[in-house]
Amino acid sequence: MRTTVGIIGGGPAGLLLARLLHRAGIDCAVLESRTREYVEQRQRAGMLEQGTVDALREAGAAGRLDAEGLVHHGIELRFAGERHRIDFPALTGGRTVTIYAQAEIVKDLVALQLADGPPLLFEAEALAVEKPESERPVVRFRHEGRERTLSCDWVVGCDGSHGIARESFPTETSRTYAHDYPYSWLGILADVPPSCDELIYARGERGFALHSMRSASVSRLYLQVPNGTDPADWPDERIWDELAARFAIDADWTLDRGPITAKSVTPMRSHVHEPMRHGRLLLAGDAAHIVPPTGAKGLNLAVSDVRVLARALTELHRTGSARLLDSYSDSCLARVWQATRFSYDMTRMLHAQPNGDAFDHRMQLARLRRISASRHAAAELAANYSGLPLAL
Repeated sequence: MRTTVGIIGGGPAGLLLARLLHRAGIDCAVLESRTREYVEQRQRAGMLEQGTVDALREAGAAGRLDAEGLVHHGIELRFAGERHRIDFPALTGGRTVTIYAQAEIVKDLVALQLADGPPLLFEAEALAVEKPESERPVVRFRHEGRERTLSCDWVVGCDGSHGIARESFPTETSRTYAHDYPYSWLGILADVPPSCDELIYARGERGFALHSMRSASVSRLYLQVPNGTDPADWPDERIWDELAARFAIDADWTLDRGPITAKSVTPMRSHVHEPMRHGRLLLAGDAAHIVPPTGAKGLNLAVSDVRVLARALTELHRTGSARLLDSYSDSCLARVWQATRFSYDMTRMLHAQPNGDAFDHRMQLARLRRISASRHAAAELAANYSGLPLAL
């Protein structure tokens, strides 16, 4: 096989990049190791920054998003029995966020790709990226029981934190920065309408809790739990009781309960790989960086990488200039580190620290009270949460 851009990974980053390149007249092919059913059902993020919504519209992939997405104008912080709303449009000049599950984005992009886009191969396992320093890098992959090769001008690794693209970077020129957090999230999906109009971030001595949603009839909720927690140790009634306790405020508010359809435990970590380019191999999304989900940045960072990369490849295709490609890694990493900082700050502010003391507790409350009392502090949170402007 031969193409201009070989994309490893058929998640939202790889599929969106393929769509943007296709619309720009650039040949590409996507290799996805999993089945179509798997990638379309995989539960991941659901909060989209304004810029992510704009990118999906630009790609012609926002029909269902615009019809079914839930536009939110803020979030609610709960602590010390109080509730405080952060008004995004009032603090950011009109920016909002939208709730629309990552699995639905993938379904939309897959349908477009298969209908009129470039090749998308499922169950095509990338084995290695060969000669990334050359003008014709090659991706070796296994598909339908035999090994094949994809010869490219450029290779983009959108294959996540456990993929092979990042492994193709030379160790002597790569650096990894990582931080593991001493707690995880127990997440559930429940067939019950959300008990809130906007996301609730609750901080208390029992631990952190988050009330989100996937639709008007499906709730998505999370509990801070110790690392190594087995979801089987948390029967449904225990989960609902603990959520109710952590969301409790000194006001008339009730957490509605319903059938829990899925449970999972997500470890919390930060991870950044530098650089994001080696020769003609480039990384995007989770292949280059991981953030804890507290700041809702993972999917949105992946989309911002793809937007920068698509613009750079389009400029090269149309003008022959590699100026934007040469600055791709530095441009993306500047944004990545800001999102990593924001996610770290949100995580530290809202989670009970297993080895924390009374001083840590007071520092968290002081930070939360500063945000709830200061327009300047609230505006900083709102700007980061809704998405910092992307310099394109």
